[in-house]
Amino acid sequence: MSLDGGWLRIGFIPLSDAAALLVAVDKGFTAEEGIDVELVREVSWSNVRDKLNIGLFDAAHLLAPVAIASSLGLGHVKVPIVAPFGLGVNGNAITVSPSLYAAISAAADGDILDPMVSARALARVVASRKARGEDPLTFGMTFPFSTHNYHLRFWMAAGGVDPDEDVRLVVLPPPYMVQSLGSRHVDGFCVGAPWNSVAVDLGIGVILHFVSEILARAAEKVLAVRASWAGENPDALRRLVRAHRRAAAFVEDVANRDEVAALLSAPNRIGVASDVIRRTLDGHMKVAPDGSTRASDRYIMIGRRSAARPDPAQAAWLYAQMVRWGQAPLSAELLATAKAVFRPDLYDNALEPEPGNPPGEPADGIGAFAGPAFDPNDIAGHLAAWPVRR
Repeated sequence: MSLDGGWLRIGFIPLSDAAALLVAVDKGFTAEEGIDVELVREVSWSNVRDKLNIGLFDAAHLLAPVAIASSLGLGHVKVPIVAPFGLGVNGNAITVSPSLYAAISAAADGDILDPMVSARALARVVASRKARGEDPLTFGMTFPFSTHNYHLRFWMAAGGVDPDEDVRLVVLPPPYMVQSLGSRHVDGFCVGAPWNSVAVDLGIGVILHFVSEILARAAEKVLAVRASWAGENPDALRRLVRAHRRAAAFVEDVANRDEVAALLSAPNRIGVASDVIRRTLDGHMKVAPDGSTRASDRYIMIGRRSAARPDPAQAAWLYAQMVRWGQAPLSAELLATAKAVFRPDLYDNALEPEPGNPPGEPADGIGAFAGPAFDPNDIAGHLAAWPVRR
């Protein structure tokens, strides 16, 4: 719909990286920009994608790879999407059952906090189970075109585990991950906050890795709109971006964290205890049922370090994973289309321009724990570095 004097319906999934969207609306920042917003809480990414694509949603909290896949016509109808604002960098974690954590620990040759050590240990566990005739391990991820899928695969494959041959990967909506781990339908999962913490608090999961240990800078969710809507509503889009940038700054201000956590904990928002959300935003996580903790200032970045400014190199990395795992063909045209989903120009048009790669961030914009630096213009070179691929 056209916004002029109207309102927007925006879909979201109950995750901590919806914070800027939820705060923008609930603190009145969108209203102060002259935008009325109806927030719609959804349970699955396919619902969010489909409602955005057909126009039931004007904008959405969306998995970055889903925006790219939709623009490329992968896995569904082709609907060009643009992302003028990044809702979160990092924020995922890999959580496993206590029994699998113990098995990986026992098989580790070195510090299990090193993702290469844990990945190689997982390969030993997988080989041992296969030799004993046991069923393959099962890991949950949120969607085939998801960062969670690619993060799991990148980590596993670096240690020699073929994610299509040696383990089972299954799709589960984020809120159902914990129940599936508790019922032993999965042995582990990769999901966004706060669901890893919920599993730890229930005593059924151990956080093995923050995704910021796999990739120092991983674009996670974006504020997504249809390209056609962006073209028809340029002023509304600028106002929407301004409201979200203000909200991201509000979230990142430590003085506001208790208020933000309380707001996000509401049943119609994320619906988990505010202290769990606060730990997520602070990057100070309880990682095991025994109460042990681990902290990282990179755990989730809502707006700081230019996290809100879309980076086409991130889109290129995600497209490279689609090619690596057989979801997309390799072509210069598709790469260009993928990169064009992330729109720093629209962000800059609404705000004061920011540096694309702030000091202290990885030089290639990704910072993977294994392999050569990523060149967003050389996907073939990236793929050649990995023996495990489709």
